[in-house]
Parts: sequence; C-alpha cells; structure tokens
Amino acid sequence: MIQPAAYLYLAAILFAVGLVGVLIRREAIIIFMCIELMLNAVNLTFVTFSRLLGSIDGQVIVFFSLAVAAAEVVVGLGIIVAIFRHRATTDVDQLNLLKL
Repeated sequence: MIQPAAYLYLAAILFAVGLVGVLIRREAIIIFMCIELMLNAVNLTFVTFSRLLGSIDGQVIVFFSLAVAAAEVVVGLGIIVAIFRHRATTDVDQLNLLKL
C-alpha cells in the first residue's frame, strides 16, 4: 500500500514543475498546460486528504474543480486560437492587445 505522503510529494513535484513552466516559458499554450498541471496537483492533494480523513468532501471539490477546468480549457483555447489568428503568434511577450 502506498503511503499518503508519497501522493503529497508527487503533488508538490507536479505543482513545482507547473510553476517553473509558467515562470520560464513564453508560449501561451505551454503556460496554459502548466496551469492545468498545477490545478491537477492541487486536485491530487484534495483527494489524498479526503482519503486520509475518511471524508468525501475533497473528492466532491475535485469533481467541481474538474468541471470548471473543462469549461476553462474551452474558453482559454478559444481565446488563444483567436489571438493566434489575429497576431500569428502565441508568444506572450509579443502579445499586447491594448495597443493597436
């Protein structure tokens, strides 16, 4: 049986990888995927503590979090595709939509 600490270490590593990706990478799609990776790390933590405490509350939060994340992906990818069609790049350093 795997100890709960192993899941928490895995979640911490996944969150750290996502955070480094957000801070270092410049492509909008990669940043978006790293944010999703961070969200999944938090979901793993919720499920681990839910299992550890014997409560279903954490799993319910994860269910709603995944539903919101699915909607976020649809809207976020739509915005990224629209920006790419308009600017022909997804480099966040070159995207300044407030200027014409």
